[in-house]
Amino acid sequence: MAYTQPRIVVDPPGPKAQAWIQRDESMLSPSLTRSSQLVGLRAEGVFVEDVDGNIFLDFGSGIAVTGLGHRHPDVIAAVKKQLDQLIFVNSLDYFTVPQVEYAEMLFKVTPGNFRKRVFYCNSGSEAIDTAIKMAKWHTRRAYGIGYINGFHGRTIGAVSFTTTGAPARRGFAPMYPIGHFVPYPYCYRCLFNREYPSCDLYCMNYLTDIMLKKITPADEVAFILVEPIQGAGGYIVPPKEFLPRLQQICRDQGILLILDEVQSGFGRTGKMFASQAFGIEPDIMAVSKALAHGLPAGAAIARAEVMNWEPGAHEGTLNGGPVIMEAAKAVLQVIAKEKLLKKSAEQGAYLKDQLLQLQKRYPLIGDVRGLGLMVGIELIKDSRKTPALKERNKLLDEAFKRGLLLLGAGESSIRLAPPLIITREQIDIGLSIIEDCLKRITSGR
Repeated sequence: MAYTQPRIVVDPPGPKAQAWIQRDESMLSPSLTRSSQLVGLRAEGVFVEDVDGNIFLDFGSGIAVTGLGHRHPDVIAAVKKQLDQLIFVNSLDYFTVPQVEYAEMLFKVTPGNFRKRVFYCNSGSEAIDTAIKMAKWHTRRAYGIGYINGFHGRTIGAVSFTTTGAPARRGFAPMYPIGHFVPYPYCYRCLFNREYPSCDLYCMNYLTDIMLKKITPADEVAFILVEPIQGAGGYIVPPKEFLPRLQQICRDQGILLILDEVQSGFGRTGKMFASQAFGIEPDIMAVSKALAHGLPAGAAIARAEVMNWEPGAHEGTLNGGPVIMEAAKAVLQVIAKEKLLKKSAEQGAYLKDQLLQLQKRYPLIGDVRGLGLMVGIELIKDSRKTPALKERNKLLDEAFKRGLLLLGAGESSIRLAPPLIITREQIDIGLSIIEDCLKRITSGR
């Protein structure tokens, strides 16, 4: 079925969706958070159809997973071909061709011209845990430093550095007992009440003058873990000089810089990886989400000399299976063939510009920020920037009822991450729905 625009045939969630939701709620973990009451049945391109026949325009890509759009034919073909040849062979004990072929492709597009190695895994959380263990093994240092408002996953190592909200951490102490935290340059809500650029990134002084001098000695810090753009924290884009300065601090102190590119990778920002937009070369980089077009996959890519642990130090039975690797190879091929980096940059600039125009008409929009098709809008109640959580949630709900899938982030932000293949016309459809929702919310209806 060819989808051309959103279409609501029954108020969502419809009767079939409600029935499935009830069955889900009786059997699945209650820890799962759900942005909308979508029960997806099929999808194509930038559209998703639910079990009641409603068609939604997808402005979230499953949290930046389906960057090529849903069910890209090249990826589907690659997966089907591999299914007919070899589904699985244990990569702990044996070798497979697709793992090597993908590594060769991946190293060409990741930042840095140095020699690299890769460890494959099944998720972003696993990629972060891998990076943490690798950094500790290589440096033989005890501690790691993360950033306030950062999100890195739910496994015990990753969640030890996740600080987007108390629910992710409540009840799980003691966590990985090595973590310390410093402020991220969230300039719209500066913890130090400074203004950029006159502040000269004052928040970095906390890292150099407090953390590394008074809390944990620099020579005992194995790594600093950071998102180049904070994802679940609100799509927060740091000033351009932040990451280069952080990289220099790490190099001066012998600390490994780990970049979490799980959400910002594979063309999302208009570059293959966000680190390339800031001109830095991390020592270790964690990736996942868009890596294999929705199949469970993650990877930690590192300088070859950093990934020097001994056999048996870190393994995983299902890591990097042949089907997943073929899907991942196809993703890189499609990005190149369809010039999706250029499209992401161009369409993202258009999306951001149109949102800035909306901001002029609706004071509820306090901030618009982003790179490429990784764009965030933050909603506020007043000139004091009081977070508009109720209004944000209302906007998500109203958009869903009109056929637009949006995702929340931070305290009162919305993250827009449509597939990289989205057209300007489709962006306009989504923006029209967003404005209609803003009108209803601000008018009190």
